Amino acid sequence: MPAYVVVDIEIRDAATYEEYKRLAPPSIAAYGGRYVARGGATTTLEGEWEPTRLVILEFPTAERARAWWGSAEYAAAKSLRQASANTDMVLVEGLAAPSA
Repeated sequence: MPAYVVVDIEIRDAATYEEYKRLAPPSIAAYGGRYVARGGATTTLEGEWEPTRLVILEFPTAERARAWWGSAEYAAAKSLRQASANTDMVLVEGLAAPSA
């Protein structure tokens, strides 16, 4: 069952965050992940949430997403992100594909 990492990012240090953006994609791909949304325009439809920079990643399973987040491959990038941005991040399990 797919799983999604949803991230709301407020960048504090743009130069360091650019380096993060360079380092993160290979680690995501190594765990079967892919970007679904990466900083595109957002529109609030209800409520007061106004994400600064919204990123959505899809992984094959929640276990693969957790493994990526805690991996050695992601560690350097994660450190840069944590140093350069305020981040809210959640993992949500997706729905199983409908049976044919």
